[in-house]
Amino acid sequence: MKKVLLLLGIFSFSFAQEDLESLKRQLEEQKRLIKELEKKIEALEKAQKEEEPQKKEAREGTRPAPADRSLQLRLKFDERLRAYQISPFKQTAFLPDISFIADTSFVARNRNDQTFKKLEIPELYYTHANDGHGKLNEKRGFNLNYGELYLYAPVDPYFDLYATIPFSEEGVELEEAYAVTRGLPGGFQLKVGKFRSSFGRLNAQHPHTWDFATQPLPYKVFLGDDGLVEKGIHLNWLAPVPFYLLFGMEVLQGENEQSFGTEGFSVNTKKDGTGSNIEVGDTRKPNLYVGFIKTSFDLGRLSLLTGLSYATGKTRINHLDTEEPHAFAGKTKLYGFDLTAKYTIDSIRYVSFQGEYLYRDMKGTSYGYDDNGDLFMPFTSRKQSGFYAQLVARFHKQWRAGIRYELINKNEVKSDSTDRGLPKNLPAYYAMLEFSPTEFSRIGLQVGENRAYYLEGVRKPVKELILQFNFAIGAHGAHPF
Repeated sequence: MKKVLLLLGIFSFSFAQEDLESLKRQLEEQKRLIKELEKKIEALEKAQKEEEPQKKEAREGTRPAPADRSLQLRLKFDERLRAYQISPFKQTAFLPDISFIADTSFVARNRNDQTFKKLEIPELYYTHANDGHGKLNEKRGFNLNYGELYLYAPVDPYFDLYATIPFSEEGVELEEAYAVTRGLPGGFQLKVGKFRSSFGRLNAQHPHTWDFATQPLPYKVFLGDDGLVEKGIHLNWLAPVPFYLLFGMEVLQGENEQSFGTEGFSVNTKKDGTGSNIEVGDTRKPNLYVGFIKTSFDLGRLSLLTGLSYATGKTRINHLDTEEPHAFAGKTKLYGFDLTAKYTIDSIRYVSFQGEYLYRDMKGTSYGYDDNGDLFMPFTSRKQSGFYAQLVARFHKQWRAGIRYELINKNEVKSDSTDRGLPKNLPAYYAMLEFSPTEFSRIGLQVGENRAYYLEGVRKPVKELILQFNFAIGAHGAHPF
């Protein structure tokens, strides 16, 4: 037994010696590899130090422009950030947002184009020589209503600049071009240039954002086909309260001739022009002053937006080039109330109500001719009002439907205390169905009847069907609520 144990001990010792020698050989090999790696690292570090200045120069020369143009502007104008300013030759970050909107339609109407151009709304809406009812859906058949170029970019850390340039087959105009402050203290914001007034609800919206293809009657008769688009200044204040409360005022040139106007006119004492001229001077400019209050709040799934608006200014209306020449010089006050209520069913479906009521009070001197062609100039008072109410529902991601009712409910015109006995209840009603393949295209079908038009004292209802196509390309901001 002792001999066996002795033999086992000898074998174990010999195996242990062999393992120890093997480990020593492995350790020496690892040390050799580590020394080789250290040499390679030293060589790479040395080469990197030699190349670092060239790489730094290259990085600074090709610094990528930040995506946010606001940061670009701060880099440009803030002295503290001069060290990080990008190259002045790289203009990509300063290009404005550009979009283009095209609107076209097909119109079927029960009145031919010649008759439609002559239709009027007594004491409310008249056509001028060589003029129709605006350019939207003007003719039967196919219409290219407009192409609208929209531009936006920050000017510097203090102002944003907007421009809207509509194109038509007749030419191009600069509809809007205005700057807006970016960060006035105390919740104030200033706008200056030419812009759509914030009077009411619909006026500030461009036609391609309307729910319906046509303009409501109250806007048409009180503000004209283009609405209240004026040169001037706009100041608003957002109150520091837990809900949306906005106060605003505007001082405008007041060139909207549908209710205001600035240019004087010359009227002859004889309709045939054989008498003497009476001159009515221009108004003082600026001529139009606007104030408004708007508020919004939520009641569960119901969102409400409402507001009160007021506009006042001198008036010069010159319709001496119509078949029944007339003119007016005086003062106008225009009041407005708007309400929008939107009930959200889910992330796609909703039901929306929108309505506005406008009331106009005009006082001044009317100029017209009697049956003998002699000029008469009575003092005239006009108290006129109307409203529209519409209900629109989105019942599918790509489908909407709606109805709208419009009414001129007051048309009281008194000349020297004599009521002219004009028609007062002038309605219109429409229904629409809209399909939007994406947010960049819309196809709308609208049918309805306008019973407010007259021709030579006889009512001429206009029944029409409008198939509208609206397309947008480029960068365009989201539409307001």
